[in-house]
Order: sequence, then C-alpha cells, then structure tokens
Amino acid sequence: MHDPLFFDNWFGLFRVLLVGTLAYVGLIVMLRCSGKRTLSKMNAFDLVVTVALGSTLATVLLSATVPLFEGLLALALLICLQFGITWASVRSQRSRDLIKSEPTLIVHKGQYLDQVMRRQRMTQEEVLAAVRQAGHLDIKNVQSVVLETDGSLSVVGKA
Repeated sequence: MHDPLFFDNWFGLFRVLLVGTLAYVGLIVMLRCSGKRTLSKMNAFDLVVTVALGSTLATVLLSATVPLFEGLLALALLICLQFGITWASVRSQRSRDLIKSEPTLIVHKGQYLDQVMRRQRMTQEEVLAAVRQAGHLDIKNVQSVVLETDGSLSVVGKA
C-alpha cells in the first residue's frame, strides 16, 4: 500500500470541505460568543491559546479519526478555559499574578539596564532595532524602552 501524494479519494476531499466549513463556522460562532478578549495578544498565555485553537482546527480538518463534534467540543473547551482564566484574572489579583507577567523596563534615560536585559534574554541589537523602528537614531534620544507582557518593545522618546 502506498501513501497518496496528491489525491486519495473523493470522500476525503468532500470530508475536508464539509467538516472544514462546519468547524470554521462553529469556531467563529464560539469566538463571537466569547468576546474579543479570547484572541487577544496581551501575553504569552493568550498566544498559547490562539496556537492551540489553530492546531485543534487543523486536526479536525485533516484527521479523519477526529469526528466533527469531538473537534467542536475541543475548541469549545479551549475557549471556555480561556474565558474562565481571563474572567478570574480580571476579578482577582492573585489569579492575575499567576497568569500574567509585568512589563519590564530595559532602558532608562538612554541607558541600558544590563542585568535586566540579561534576565529577559534581550540583546542591545534587539533593543536598537525597536528604537530605530520608533524613529530614533540613537539610544541616547530615548527616555525608556519597555518589554511588554506580549514580548513587544515599547519605546518612549525624550520630550
């Protein structure tokens, strides 16, 4: 027996079209019901949930061993868990501390905070790239650079 490279059978194509469409519609409905926060990019935890949703959808689409309703249940579970975690983090400082990281100052008054950068595994080249993207030519023209909870760098120029 051989593995098909381009085409296996018509049923497989029909299944992908049907299950893919239904799973996609189901995911969109669930995301609309759960609110905008479900797919936010506010921190690493949110990124993991987004990747898990995509992976689950791909599995439902391409694996004939995963029935549609099991896949929809898996998507619903991830969305409900994300909703519960974000609900708790909004209402409880303790939950928020467990889930979310804090922004980290890595440049202050034009000076690199070397120990902080080492702890955050940031190089001066990465910081300088963000400084240039923000329209500054030199780190000395910058009041601060903050490593945000989502991994992005925010640059604040001097007044």
